[in-house]
Amino acid sequence: MKTILWTVSLLLVICGCTSKPTEVVSPDGHIRLQFALDDHNRMTYRIDVDDTAFVTPSALGFLAGKGVNLSEGMKVVGTEFSAADETWTQPWGENKSIRNHYNEMAVCLSDEADTKLTLRFRVFDDGVGFRYEYEVAGVDSIFVTDELTSFNMAQDGISWSIPANYETYELLYRTQPLSKTDNANTPMTFKVGKTYASIHEAALTDFPEMTLQNTGGCGFKSELAPWPDGIKAKIEGGSFNTPWRTVQIASKAVGLINSALILNLNEPCVLESTDWIRPMKYVGIWWGMHLGVESWVINDRHGATTENAKRYIDFAAANNIEAVMFEGWNEGWENWGGTQNFDYTKPYADFDIKEIAAYARKKGVEIIGHHETGGNICNYENQLDKAYEWYADLGIHSVKTGYAGGLPNGHNHHGQFNVRHYRNVVKTAAKYRTTLDVHEPIKDTGIRRTYPNMMTREGARGMEWNAWSEGNPPEHHVMLPFTRLLGGPMDYTPGIFDVLYKRAKNNPDRKKWNMKDSKDCRINTTLAKQIANWVILYSPLQMAADMIENYEGHPAFRFFRDFDADCDWSEALAGEPGEYVAIVRKAKDKYFLGAATDEEARSIDVKLDFLEKGKTYAAVIYADGKDADWETNPESYEIIEKQVTSDDTLTIVMAKGGGQAVSFMPI
Repeated sequence: MKTILWTVSLLLVICGCTSKPTEVVSPDGHIRLQFALDDHNRMTYRIDVDDTAFVTPSALGFLAGKGVNLSEGMKVVGTEFSAADETWTQPWGENKSIRNHYNEMAVCLSDEADTKLTLRFRVFDDGVGFRYEYEVAGVDSIFVTDELTSFNMAQDGISWSIPANYETYELLYRTQPLSKTDNANTPMTFKVGKTYASIHEAALTDFPEMTLQNTGGCGFKSELAPWPDGIKAKIEGGSFNTPWRTVQIASKAVGLINSALILNLNEPCVLESTDWIRPMKYVGIWWGMHLGVESWVINDRHGATTENAKRYIDFAAANNIEAVMFEGWNEGWENWGGTQNFDYTKPYADFDIKEIAAYARKKGVEIIGHHETGGNICNYENQLDKAYEWYADLGIHSVKTGYAGGLPNGHNHHGQFNVRHYRNVVKTAAKYRTTLDVHEPIKDTGIRRTYPNMMTREGARGMEWNAWSEGNPPEHHVMLPFTRLLGGPMDYTPGIFDVLYKRAKNNPDRKKWNMKDSKDCRINTTLAKQIANWVILYSPLQMAADMIENYEGHPAFRFFRDFDADCDWSEALAGEPGEYVAIVRKAKDKYFLGAATDEEARSIDVKLDFLEKGKTYAAVIYADGKDADWETNPESYEIIEKQVTSDDTLTIVMAKGGGQAVSFMPI
């Protein structure tokens, strides 16, 4: 709901080329962006933070084939200023109420061939966004060959990023000097002086993804994922808008987490209604396959059987869990590594989906369906409408998708071809009132504002890497909130209680299936940190990822039963990238706090002034045991109950690789 919206416009007509900078500042005045044409008539911008150079003059523009000009010889013909201050609400999210407050400068340019470009800059108190809006006369198509957009940082600093890769985001994060970061995917987070920042993009809907290439020193240039023929973007007609290029800026690292800049740069919701969209907790037949004690394909270890499905539904119904997800239920898994030709309406013979769907309805439990494509996009799109309609007829309105495998015809996962595909899937799912959880996705750039049925996605190294590789190190979970999760929710699939896989490794039926499998595989955290990750690693579809037998009768599973994935308000309270983090979320009248650390044991004090004043809360604390250590004693934990108010301060003690989770229930 919009509460305040105001706009002031001023048109300045400027004849010929100019070197005089034109500027816009943030509402609070501490961020200043300037646009100028340099001595060679090239478009540039710069950013100052607190009157100190932050981004020095950096190039703008694109290159295109077939004689189309997108950057050369542009002259400023007008500048328009406006401002907005509004509050809008979303059906779900870290915060359901979002303030959108910015000052805008739209620089209008043209060339002698009547190519028109509007460079639209928006400056918020928490950063900057800008995009290109082109109108090219006399063409029926445009082939973008390169992007010139640069980010020249004024000084060196420290960065946290994954390497640029057009096929996967499932890479470990690096902590290194900014000047030594040769390339990076976005969000790329960094600290320069006392300022934290993150470069990313917003509203990626029909364009290749942007990565960053170091151009020397602390300068970076946008590099776009290409089509197989090397073209970066193919535009029908002569008009197009690019995604927003974004720089989030904060004086504290947690300020980046608390920013809504990415969402604010996306278009409002286009769905007629959203009452069918709701956050959920879920369990699923999944982890056993990664451990090798169950299989996706039908055999004597098949996980997705009618009997097993009902067992999971019973567990969900008994434990205040809204949904169950099944992988390996449909024909096609037997072709893995070959044709990858899945049938999305043909269950395996031992998976009676009609009986299972009826059983789930009787128990009041939702089913989350599963569509693995194996990268065979053509096969999936040929079945898209039929598959979603078939699920909807069964009462299944939530689907997890997967794209583990190479794409056909030389396409990559993050190019314009696949961005268009993901968009097509989101629209098709919405037509059947279906929500999505996308694995091997295009990175999140905030389209959940426009299509709230796009609820969560993977897009980083998730839990499964712990099942068959060296796993994710303790710093990984306290790196993600400051990097990957700045783009949006992540289906990390937290909550493994059998940290050392004692039950799985003693299972005589366990079989190695992945070449990265290791006898040393395990979860690289304490049990308490696994619980805390349900709060820290935000997802509106939040999974308790372990096999249910590891939860049955476990006292600490009480936290997930009490937990509510449908939060109304969130705030990151403290933290540093890759070191530690503490986040609190409110859901209705309850609060949930999660804190975690890296390989270093540490204690932090958290003021409870986020609690409602005048109320007393029962705090249930799930803490590392006094002898806990992620390497030597990871399953040591204790549960402490006490009464607290908003006047109290909680000291959170975390073991090496540990964490703490707290639920606050009003008395």
